Amino acid sequence: MKYLLTIDRFEEDKAILKTEDNKTIVWPKQKLPSDIKEGAVLTFIITKDLETEDEKKELAKNILNEILNVNEG
Repeated sequence: MKYLLTIDRFEEDKAILKTEDNKTIVWPKQKLPSDIKEGAVLTFIITKDLETEDEKKELAKNILNEILNVNEG
C-alpha cells in the first residue's frame, strides 16, 4: 500500500501530516529528514513483513514451550 502525505505543520516535536482524503496523522518530527519543510509531500509504503512475523511467532512458541516445560522431539 502506498500513501502520499503532506506535511501540514509542525507542533513542537510533532509533524502534522494530511492524507489525500484530508485525514490527520501525528508523526514524530525526529523520524523525518532534518531538512523537511511544511508543504513537503512524503510517500509512505506499508508492507507486511512476513519474515519478522514468523520469527516472532517462533519465539513466542519457544517461550511458551519453555514455560510449560514441553519437550519437542
